Amino acid sequence: MSAPTLFDPERPAATTAAGPRPYVIELPAGLDLINSNQRIHEKARARLTKKIRAAAMEAVSDCPALMDALAAAKPDPLFQRAHILGVLCPATNGRRRDPANWYGSFKAAVDGLVDAGLFDDDDHTRVVGPDMRLGEVVKGSRIVLVVRALAPGEDPLGYGAVTR
Repeated sequence: MSAPTLFDPERPAATTAAGPRPYVIELPAGLDLINSNQRIHEKARARLTKKIRAAAMEAVSDCPALMDALAAAKPDPLFQRAHILGVLCPATNGRRRDPANWYGSFKAAVDGLVDAGLFDDDDHTRVVGPDMRLGEVVKGSRIVLVVRALAPGEDPLGYGAVTR
């Protein structure tokens, strides 16, 4: 039996013992991502941002469980507060990577979740994260968002003293 990964639906890494089961939102492999080390024109960055945002919104609409939950929550957003784990799944093994360099991609994807109705907004009062991590190798690379609801006042990372 292999060790559980971030993508094991029975024991995802983003849960706590008492916390609700998270939603795993996988953007399509091969989507062009934004890396902070790239020096691209602002119009090219805007096009990439728009594509990533739309892909995240589409990934939500492709998930029946999320669509059912959204329908049940209407007219409110699905989450009042949530923690987001952002996972970069690289195309190849072997090189050192800094997942935080893909923050622009994660931010665009989270904006897509707002567009899809998961949140009213992605400000600090509603969203903790995205906390970016390196995931398993995926042909074409991809980013994955693991979204878990937070109870009012819950501090999933234990940083309350830092954020007050």
